[in-house]
Amino acid sequence: MPLWPAILGALIGLPLIVLACVWYARRWTTFTPRKRWLYGAAIALIETAYWLNVYAWFIEPNRLVVREYEIVSADWHGAPLTIAAIADTHVGGPHVSAERIEKIVRRINRLNPDLVVLLGDYVGGHAPLAEHDGASQFEIANGIAAFAALNAPLGAVAVLGNHDSWYDRTAITLALQEAGVATLWNRNVEISRPGGGFVVAGLADLDTGEPDFAAALDGAPPEDTLMLSHNPDVFPLMPRGPALMLAAHTHCGQVSLLFLGRPITPSRFGQRFACGRVEENGRVMVVTGGVGTSVAPLRFLNPPEIVLIRLRAVRSH
Repeated sequence: MPLWPAILGALIGLPLIVLACVWYARRWTTFTPRKRWLYGAAIALIETAYWLNVYAWFIEPNRLVVREYEIVSADWHGAPLTIAAIADTHVGGPHVSAERIEKIVRRINRLNPDLVVLLGDYVGGHAPLAEHDGASQFEIANGIAAFAALNAPLGAVAVLGNHDSWYDRTAITLALQEAGVATLWNRNVEISRPGGGFVVAGLADLDTGEPDFAAALDGAPPEDTLMLSHNPDVFPLMPRGPALMLAAHTHCGQVSLLFLGRPITPSRFGQRFACGRVEENGRVMVVTGGVGTSVAPLRFLNPPEIVLIRLRAVRSH
């Protein structure tokens, strides 16, 4: 959905609200006490709805928060590890330009993580590459190229999401690799460090591929392991061993309503894996709400986020 209907609505709505307030003030003395209350409440309700919509369509999607988690795992034996994770950047979509990704990268670098993980859906929209014009392709390419400025000492590792496959999985993989980001699709990479090496395994996207834990872990040495997946719905199938799974895709529902929760969550499990830290059967997953938007270009009570995780053993080295 484009942003222009919301812009048009905001431009039309504001003068209408002002006119309603002026009308109410001028007619105040002619109203009975009951009508004063009814008209005043109606105008207040309409104005509140207007400003909440302005916030959801224009302000919150352009915010950025850092959500922090401390994970203590019996399946982690090496030195503590600080991980920064982002996802669902949807570059080229509303609110997310290549320039904004550059700013987010600088914010990540100021957090000084040991490792950065990128959890898929770097592309905005649902169209394949051939249906994007040159300007759109250029913006998406520049947004992914911005990841080259990540300076975590242990590098950056990525998996791909459904939007990336719809666009062109090969093109996005090459762009990430050119930015110096190891890109995983049912495979793993070993990372060495003085405090104890570890493995990062990445799954294929659930909607556009066939996630395979055995393939993702094939050949991995018996070391501490992180598991990456764009979609959290594979979590019940994860074998014991990995200390942590990181996932995205849900946008934390993108919209949360007081007392009602998240009306829409793109997960087969509803709210079960919608957002944040999940613990089941001795396994742990963190689901990030991501950065961009999809379908409707708004967010409410789910601001764009960088997730910062401090993972350590039960007894830290």
